[in-house]
Amino acid sequence: MLGAHDALSAKLAEEAGFDAIWGSGFGISAVSALPDANILTMSETLDAIRRMVEAVRIPVIADCDNGFGNAINVIRTVAQYERAGVAGLCIEDNIFPKRCSFYAGVQRELVPVEEHARKIEAATSARRDPDFVIIARTEAFIAGWGKQEALKRARAYAEAGADAVLIHSKASTFDELKDFAGAWDSPCPLVAVPTTYASITAGDLSAAGFKLVIFANQALRAAVKAMRESLTILKREARPAAVDDRIATLPEIYELVGVPDLQANEQKFLLPGGHNVTAVIIAAGFEESLMPLIEDRPKAMLEIKGKTILERQVQALNDCGVKDVVVVRGYRKEQIDLPNIRYYDNDRFRDTGELVSLFLAESEMSRRFLFLYSDIIFDPAILEKLLKSEAEVSVVVDRAWGDHPHSQEEVHTRQPDLVVTHHPPQKGYRFLAMNEGTTLARVGRRLPLAEADGEFVGMAMFSEDGARLLRTVYHQSQQRFPNQRFHESESLEKAAFTDILQEIINCGGPVACVDIYKGWLEIDTFEDYRRAWAKVK
Repeated sequence: MLGAHDALSAKLAEEAGFDAIWGSGFGISAVSALPDANILTMSETLDAIRRMVEAVRIPVIADCDNGFGNAINVIRTVAQYERAGVAGLCIEDNIFPKRCSFYAGVQRELVPVEEHARKIEAATSARRDPDFVIIARTEAFIAGWGKQEALKRARAYAEAGADAVLIHSKASTFDELKDFAGAWDSPCPLVAVPTTYASITAGDLSAAGFKLVIFANQALRAAVKAMRESLTILKREARPAAVDDRIATLPEIYELVGVPDLQANEQKFLLPGGHNVTAVIIAAGFEESLMPLIEDRPKAMLEIKGKTILERQVQALNDCGVKDVVVVRGYRKEQIDLPNIRYYDNDRFRDTGELVSLFLAESEMSRRFLFLYSDIIFDPAILEKLLKSEAEVSVVVDRAWGDHPHSQEEVHTRQPDLVVTHHPPQKGYRFLAMNEGTTLARVGRRLPLAEADGEFVGMAMFSEDGARLLRTVYHQSQQRFPNQRFHESESLEKAAFTDILQEIINCGGPVACVDIYKGWLEIDTFEDYRRAWAKVK
């Protein structure tokens, strides 16, 4: 059994493969920053044990100290713990209030052997389920009363009906317990807690005759040591990344606490009203062409008629049922501080491209997610149309690109993301999007103008499989394109989002087009900003 101090440590014990949980009184007191000395009430301890029971599928045995009183108290203790779903409990022969077995220099006394035997009888008579386990624990060795007293007490408790007897010791070697086990003449199973004689193995204990071993407080002590070391580093370095190699990832925590089950149940049982999708907005870059307009703020925080671009995007997302929003910041990051948003920071924004910014939020790509440039204002109807796509990878393409000719100077200034699709719509007076849609053949900022049949507007969506494809292609590209050009960019470090789209296409992954006709604005130049003020309501 593994000693747990809360529901999370119990789940970790189950995950590690232990057979059962020891609901440690020492641990439960410690996480309340209190000594193990009957300071917590039975109700407080039971609440902690109940949460362990609810968190795991393996049995939980509760450390009930001295039963929280005399034999009459024990009757109620058994009833309460059994009702909570506990598989059994352990009662020791310490006086009330008890003292932890390993505390040095504190008062140590045991109740008379007959009194504790009566407690065991009361406990066995109070249980309703015959499989509810009653473990009797003797502290005779802890009190320094020797083997004969330990044998006397253990035999009395076994005769009183205990299902097992825990023989506790604080010796540094296994010798006294091995000697005890050799003299044990009862069929009642023996239990050991090798805290001080820690070099012993479960196999050694089994060979000596012990049937149950409890690793009582190692999880708690491991947690304290790890937290202390990590927090010392965090305080010294004053940056979260300094402890990244020492801490669990957020997705690991999400998995541990049951977020996937939460998501599945929301989809199954809750009425529609939102989308199970995360929006990732990249807002890290700095664009010299917009100076001095962005001298004191990033482009995403430019105000247009009372609202910043980013605020308009978040409102559009929320209006369409997308509540989970992530923003990757960089230039003037302190200026982006909207509520209810998770942030990732690209402090290398001057030396890296859109792709590096996006993959700082890679932990958000474990399920369906939206990708957005931070400098676009769009009609929410466009987002609604994108959210309906069932493709693995979908991008929004504006087919109004071909309505009028574009000069090289315009293209050089705006640098639009152009696309060539496999089945472009027929040119005519009015654009009609095909129900089936089409897929990208090429995408980028350097495509021949005569071949382009649309413009990528900076909005894309990845299904769970599409997100997996994106991550796979990106990490393969890190191996395949070290320190060399990556499509239109001088390196993967400098790559744009369209570069990875092209690589997905080259690897055989279809990229579906969600066709639109106007309904959006991109703020790339001062003229774009002026136009937005004129057109946006």
